[in-house]
Amino acid sequence: MRKLKFHEQKLLKKTNFLEYDKGKGHREGLVTQRYRIVERDDYKKYNGICLMVQKQVNIIKQMDPRDPFRIEMTGMLLDKLYNMGVISTKSSLVKCENLSVSSFCSLAVTYIEQGHVHVGPEVVTDPAFLVTRNMDDFITWVDSSKIKKKVMEYNDALDDYDAMA
Repeated sequence: MRKLKFHEQKLLKKTNFLEYDKGKGHREGLVTQRYRIVERDDYKKYNGICLMVQKQVNIIKQMDPRDPFRIEMTGMLLDKLYNMGVISTKSSLVKCENLSVSSFCSLAVTYIEQGHVHVGPEVVTDPAFLVTRNMDDFITWVDSSKIKKKVMEYNDALDDYDAMA
């Protein structure tokens, strides 16, 4: 690299190219690392959904609380988010206001990527697979999973035949 001229040095005096400033995006990095979101676009899509829900909540909150349309829309929004498994209760719009990307992501990403889980008859390896509350009862370990074996061993439910497999 050539030696910088005086005016170039003066312009770059306060710039450090070795340490990148994360700026406002520190939350994005933390969430993508914690939930192992591979594509940055996936984070942006989740964030876009959260922003749309928050906008809807603000619009609904501006309406008269006794308005039948507001009551109907509130119920529909809460039902949809509850059935998707994004919020824990259908009590109020406060849960929807505080919606974040973490609400959509699963902590079990490692097990899913390694193929330890199946939903119904199919093995799920895509962490972006959305499991609704209706499908919640059909989540089980794959038969050949070592984790299933450990859990059964811990619960004293491991059969001698299963231990040999």
